[in-house]
Amino acid sequence: MKNVIQTDKAPAAIGPYAQAVQAGGVLITSGQLPIDPATGAFPEGIEAQAKQSLTNVKAILEAAGTDMGHVIKTTVFLKDMNDFAAMNGVYATFFGEGGFPARSAVEVARLPKDALVEIEVIAVP
Repeated sequence: MKNVIQTDKAPAAIGPYAQAVQAGGVLITSGQLPIDPATGAFPEGIEAQAKQSLTNVKAILEAAGTDMGHVIKTTVFLKDMNDFAAMNGVYATFFGEGGFPARSAVEVARLPKDALVEIEVIAVP
């Protein structure tokens, strides 16, 4: 059985998908754009956008009764791989030292709404 996770502390889905789904002891989020759920807008710059995307992920995890410490895998989609170091600096602040999950980071041609970054995670609550 699957449990759909929904919170108003992260942006609503912009298509036919859930913010996250929990099943069989695994929680998988959809990619989180850097949308501020209060305003519907993106912040400026890669660092602010990475922070907002991860803040959205964190809110979804909390809605599911878990936290960033239970994340085992992340995927980071970047509009420009030249933004990797700046994104990485922000990313590191969301995970405790020694508690970093496995990760993939890829450059993509384009992200929804022309975001600079999108981040999805897999957690085991």
